[in-house]
Amino acid sequence: MTATLIAGCGGTTKGSDAASGGDEKASEGSANPDAPLKEGLKIALLPKEIDNPYMTVMDKGGTDAVTELKGTGKAVGPSDAQASSQVSYINTLIQQGQDAIVIAANDPNAVAPALKEAMSKDIAVVTLDSDAAKDARQVFVNQASSEEIGRSQVKLIADQIGGAGKIAILSATPNATNQNTWIEFMQDELKKPEYSKIELLPTVYGDDDDQKSFQEAQALLQKNPDLKGIISPTTVGIAAAARYLSSSPYKGKVKLTGLGTPNQMRQFVKDGTVTEFALWDPGELGYLAAYAAAALASGQITGAEGEKFKAGKLGERTIGKDGEVILGPPTTFNSDNIDDYDF
Repeated sequence: MTATLIAGCGGTTKGSDAASGGDEKASEGSANPDAPLKEGLKIALLPKEIDNPYMTVMDKGGTDAVTELKGTGKAVGPSDAQASSQVSYINTLIQQGQDAIVIAANDPNAVAPALKEAMSKDIAVVTLDSDAAKDARQVFVNQASSEEIGRSQVKLIADQIGGAGKIAILSATPNATNQNTWIEFMQDELKKPEYSKIELLPTVYGDDDDQKSFQEAQALLQKNPDLKGIISPTTVGIAAAARYLSSSPYKGKVKLTGLGTPNQMRQFVKDGTVTEFALWDPGELGYLAAYAAAALASGQITGAEGEKFKAGKLGERTIGKDGEVILGPPTTFNSDNIDDYDF
């Protein structure tokens, strides 16, 4: 499961401030950077969906952090990544009086009313991986710069197809905030003169479902037998597309890149289906979000730009514009280094 942590702001007025949204709630908070981290915090992890390998690793990172923080953590979540599937879980966590929830949002707006309700109950909300509406959370822990992710994906596929030909994007869900932001930067990158010989086809969606993603990859090739490359910026999508390509006549001819875990993709790199792909460490993403949630719950931060908090082994972090904290740049995996990683 994805480790989504929502940290509750016990004992502060931050929740009611946050519910009013925007920069006002951040600047009017009562942060005390010298306040001790509270022990015994209840931190709930809410993934996009369960049984997703990427989210399982992220969940483990969050759980490790909660253990270090001497808190109590639990992971709950839906079995699909549909827009409204997380709402009932948020409502239940509010009723249970959780101190913290960290959520990877399936849809930025569908979850917003429930998250605002959580903040009005002095529950601090941290998003990670995929953001919610800005006024429905206090901090967003981002994997890496969205611009860097999007543009780097284009560079990877362009290098692999020799800078010319048709490419397509196999995304997760149509409403996924992170996917759509990355795709916007991909589209912008493709406007540069050096990519003038690359044609981008309409985006297709696998809904972060393995079988549907497999079928969408298959359909892309059936409709476009001259396709040169696929970008799948979702761990479910890239693994499913690789599985299809590996047993098809297109193996080695159609290039595939995107965002995947080394353990998912190792066999496809070694059998020549995939040359290079990228990702950050999802365990560290969950870990960082848990510490941000605890800092919020303890009153050390409010989510305002410039505030700092300590994140265990990841060191001190600074909150940027719109409450964003960035984990760091992604790593590119290929046959030379993939065996150096185990997640």
